[in-house]
Amino acid sequence: MKQPPNPYLVLAVAILLPGVGQVLNRQPVRGLIFVCFAVLLGGFTLKTAAPDVSFVGKVSGGLFVWAMAVLDAYKTARIRQAVWSHANAPR
Repeated sequence: MKQPPNPYLVLAVAILLPGVGQVLNRQPVRGLIFVCFAVLLGGFTLKTAAPDVSFVGKVSGGLFVWAMAVLDAYKTARIRQAVWSHANAPR
């Protein structure tokens, strides 16, 4: 089994680019799904928000999905790192 990427590297990349953390975790379809839902939900809230709402409020749906993608990528990377460390521990 190949060593998984460092969870902190996955976290940093996931914060900068949504969906890429999942790609680093070898889950590209999951990353694509997160990106699609972030764009769709961000666009939906952008079109349905009241005119006096701030920009962050207008894209809050996309930001929420982005935050979930970051947490998912980091959690998956931590679990994979722990499983790999346990499997390759000296006996």
